[in-house]
Amino acid sequence: MRVVADTNTVVSAFLWGGPPARVLASARAERIALFSSAALIAELEDVLGREKFTARIARAGSSVPELLAGYRTLTTLVRPATLAAPVITRDPDDDHVLACALGAAAELIVTRDRDLLDLGTFQHIRIVPAHEALALITPSDPEQSSTS
Repeated sequence: MRVVADTNTVVSAFLWGGPPARVLASARAERIALFSSAALIAELEDVLGREKFTARIARAGSSVPELLAGYRTLTTLVRPATLAAPVITRDPDDDHVLACALGAAAELIVTRDRDLLDLGTFQHIRIVPAHEALALITPSDPEQSSTS
């Protein structure tokens, strides 16, 4: 499965864990192919560099350069597609996510962003939060369900 993770998902994965971290773990385990773009990597660097995250990153025993390097090894950079028109005018950064997903021929965008989630799909690409993405990435085993 080809996946683009929005910056908010990646930051949550790095600093809080939970379902977003399990999405990244799926990329490490090669259950999904994770894609990004130069614009999304730059946004991630900007967000992680904010003072409000400094202590949290330090408590995790990491640094912004280490987090970025680790993320780059998980992702394949793609050239974003050119969007015919802005899709989400309230936040142009959301259009970077959509353009990256199109450029990657992604099947899934993982995000917490309400504007993106409200779209539901974009040109046949599903847009879901991390917990829903996990259900799509690792569907439950039907034999396990029948024995429970």
